[in-house]
Amino acid sequence: PFTPKSVMNKPQAEAQSTVRGTIKEKPGFNPGEDAAALRKAIEGIGTTEKTLIDILTQRSNAQRQLVCKAYQDATGRTLCDDLEGDTRGDLEGILVALITPPAKFDCQEFIGAIKGAGTTESVLIELFASRSNHQIKAMCDAYLAETGRALIHDLKSEVSGDFEKTLLILAEGKRVESTNVDVAKAKEDAKILYEAGEKKWGTDESKFIDILCHRSVPQLRQTLVEYKSLSGKTLQESIEREMSGRLEDILVAIVKCVKSVPAYLAERLYKSMKGAGTTESTLTRIIVGRSEVDLQDIKAEYKKLFGTSLYSDIESETSGDFGQTLLKICGEDGK
Repeated sequence: PFTPKSVMNKPQAEAQSTVRGTIKEKPGFNPGEDAAALRKAIEGIGTTEKTLIDILTQRSNAQRQLVCKAYQDATGRTLCDDLEGDTRGDLEGILVALITPPAKFDCQEFIGAIKGAGTTESVLIELFASRSNHQIKAMCDAYLAETGRALIHDLKSEVSGDFEKTLLILAEGKRVESTNVDVAKAKEDAKILYEAGEKKWGTDESKFIDILCHRSVPQLRQTLVEYKSLSGKTLQESIEREMSGRLEDILVAIVKCVKSVPAYLAERLYKSMKGAGTTESTLTRIIVGRSEVDLQDIKAEYKKLFGTSLYSDIESETSGDFGQTLLKICGEDGK
């Protein structure tokens, strides 16, 4: 029988996206055994970090949830509390991240970005520009469960202006999900963007925000092509010329993610290591957060963009048990 193309493509596309991570389910997995080994590593004299790292980096997140349950059943304590009590600093951060369900981890990163003195806008940009509607909805649900408040409500009090407007639209997860591309519409949108920016005295930011936050990714890819042939510049170049500050940052991030989320995250990783001082929290968020999504693709893009392997850069820019944990999740090239 004839199968429409859209039906054929769907499961395959999803299956493909699940295997682009570096961490797989462990065959012959036994949560009770893992829990006992972790308990021994934590309760013995001096914590055996190697055991903690080996077990937690070689199980999928779903398997780690079962280990957490087995651990709590056996000890009456949560693995999270024991890890926090027994490890310190960046190692503690990454081990706790590994045992946190993905949506809850995104939610905790969001909370970390808006609380304390000053909001960490770069983290908000990364979270909302690189996540799918489904991931954003899961993060909002986790936030409501954790705080009893709506994420959008709390976001409003932390940011302002056009930057706020953009984040709030992204946080609603309303991007069109269709894979159909309407070339005439892409041409029309390209013209609207050209007339709202390059062609006009003063920029009409609202047109950029509306189009970049609502159109589907395949539709926007076509719009980028049409924009270039219409204006002779890339949309990213125009945004960088016409805008400034946080709004520029988030719109450029959206354009980069439309082109390739793995390439955008590869660049974030590079900057987190090559800037002044290594930003460990960014390394943890991306390496753990994408370990079952697209870390293979991120590694490939990293090599393409920077000519070195992500593995060897992590090796030279981090150290100790924290560095070892990252390397075990990342995996060497070709493995």
